[in-house]
Parts: sequence; C-alpha cells; structure tokens
Amino acid sequence: MANFLDIIEWFDDSGEEIVHRIPESGSAETKFGSQLVVRPSQAAVFFRDGQAMDVFGEGRHTLSTQNIPLLTKFLTKMVGFGEKSPFRVEVVFINLKTFTKFKWGTKEPVPFRDAQLGVVRLRAFGNFVMRVKDPSLFVNKIVGTMGRFTTEDIEGYLRDIIMSRFNDLLGEHLKSVFDLAKVYDELGAALKTRLADDFLKYGAELVDIFIGSITPPEEVQKKIDEASGMNVIGDMGRYMQYQAAQGIRDAANQPGGGGAAAAGMGAGLGVGFGMMMPGMMQAGMQGQPAPGGGAGGAPAAAGAAAMIACAKCQAQFPAGGKFCPECGEKVVNGKACPKCGKEVAAGAKFCPECGQSLAAPSCSQCKKELAPGAKFCPECGVKVG
Repeated sequence: MANFLDIIEWFDDSGEEIVHRIPESGSAETKFGSQLVVRPSQAAVFFRDGQAMDVFGEGRHTLSTQNIPLLTKFLTKMVGFGEKSPFRVEVVFINLKTFTKFKWGTKEPVPFRDAQLGVVRLRAFGNFVMRVKDPSLFVNKIVGTMGRFTTEDIEGYLRDIIMSRFNDLLGEHLKSVFDLAKVYDELGAALKTRLADDFLKYGAELVDIFIGSITPPEEVQKKIDEASGMNVIGDMGRYMQYQAAQGIRDAANQPGGGGAAAAGMGAGLGVGFGMMMPGMMQAGMQGQPAPGGGAGGAPAAAGAAAMIACAKCQAQFPAGGKFCPECGEKVVNGKACPKCGKEVAAGAKFCPECGQSLAAPSCSQCKKELAPGAKFCPECGVKVG
C-alpha cells in the first residue's frame, strides 16, 4: 500500500475475510477530497489509536469535514491543521456477510461426571454461523482491544467463548453419555440462547450453532461396547451351548468321513461345556482352579473326555454327575435300569435287580434301534412290545 491514499477501497477475492486493515500496519496519509469506496456487504471504519471513529456504509464517499465529523474534531486539535492539510488514518473494512464455515471444538477432553460411568473425558465438535452486526462495536472490542485482525484469530476467540459456555451447559443437561442421542437438539438450542448476548456485546450475531459430535475417549467407547455385548448375550451358559451347536453344524457339513463323527462328539462336549462355562469363569475371576481342572485352572484331559448318556433321555453330560441335567433322572455309577431304576455298574448288560436287558431295544419288524421307553418305531411305525 502506498504511503498516500487517494482512493481507499478493498476487494475480498477469497470471500472469507472478516476484517481487512488499510494499511496492514501503521497508518497512511490521505487528505480531504480523497475517495472512499465501500462495496456491497461491507462497512468501512476510520480507526485511530485503537478507537473506531466514523463508519461508512455501501457507496462511494468523498472525504470531507462534513462526513467524518469525529475524525475532523480529533484532527482540529492538531496545530496548523486546515481543510487542505494531509492527515494520517487507518481504515478497517468489515465484511458484513454471513459466515457459515466456522468450526468449534474442544482442544483437550473435558472432564464430565457421568451418572453411570463416573468421571469420563468428553470431546465435542461442531460448527457455527455468524455475522458482524455492529461494525463500530466489533472494531472497538475485537480489533482495537483484542488486536485480532485475521479470520483465524477472530474465529479462535469466538470458539473460546463457545467452549466456556458449552462446558457449563454439559453438566446441566446431560446425566450420562448413554443419553447423548436424545439431548443433542436440546443442548444446541440452550447453547445458542446462552451465547446470543455474548456475541452481541462484541458487535457480532450468532445466527446458528450446531453440535456435530460429543464422544468419550476410544478406550471408554470400547468398554461401553463390551458392556453392550454382554447384555446382548445374557445367559452365558445358553450362549456357549449355542456356540457349540454352531460348531457341530459346521463340522457335520464338512466333506469327508470325519464330519459326522465330529458332530457326534461335539454334541456331548457342547452341552457339558455350556454347563461348566459359568463356573469356570467365576473360578477364574476368584483366582481358583476351574471345576474339573488341574493346576492353574487347566482342565484335566481324562475328565474332559469322559462323557455318559442318561438311561432315560439319552442326553450326554460329563461323568460324575448324580442327576441328568436334562430330565433330572438319578444317575450315580453311570447308568440306571430303565425298568426299576436300580443303579447298575457301568458296562452291565442286565439289571441285577429285575433282570431287565440294558441293551438298546430294536424294532421287531425293521430292526431299527429304539430309544428306551419308545412306544412306536420311528422308522416304520410298528408298535413296540
């Protein structure tokens, strides 16, 4: 910028400047009769010694003692100042358009006392829309007092005001991070209301403000996801049985001869493991060996492989149980006579009490093996007995 200002004007190529100072530092010399050009959506403020003096709106203005009275009054105090005397000025152009791309957010996570999780650190981000409403006040408060000229400086100053209010409102309107989804609009409306007067006292207007996200740190989000997963699972024993059943189905569908065998063995293991899993987890949390396990909680190989079948319902379960977990049938030494209920030794072919054959019965017509107590053959439908 030349030292002498004959025509004073500013054109913003970027459209993103709020304030533009001519000259950019210090002051420049002009005189009465010079031209001041103010474009649409602009205001020009004569500025001296950190104080806004005269404000011009849109149009072409010829500087004279009539249209800049405050500056003229100041200059007439100078010895020898006359109508044609040059004088030094600073002109601040203000962009009056609405700015929509400003962002706000936390520089550091904000401590928040959550009703369910205790103290957690939250981060918040969003954007806001503003415009300059009173150019003279804006220059006096922001440009003159604060010495902020760049858009980044002004945006940062307004962002700090937003965050100070947001921190107060967060504790008033939010009890737990689990309720965030339903309080976004309420928080945004309250924040806009609280900030309106703060912006106005600096000559600016907060047109709108939006909350983009409020999030806890990543490690807290993982814990929340884990808790949600456990609530979805519910009964751990039933969940493990379901997982085992899925594994059996996948094994049975595998090509080759091992699928059916793996499925048969998996049925017994799945039921037993589903029953033992809650006890194993509890013992692990208490620092005790898991039920049926060896040192350090490792399961004993022999115990894991010993499975027996209930004589009444044929359900598979680990050896050593006194009652069938499926139907409640009493089982002590491996089997019970299906006729008289007498306990029999494992491997016995006949009941020592009533002589009942312990071999699986078969259909008299198709020789299909029948389940104990069956009244009809599942293969051909012939009545048993």
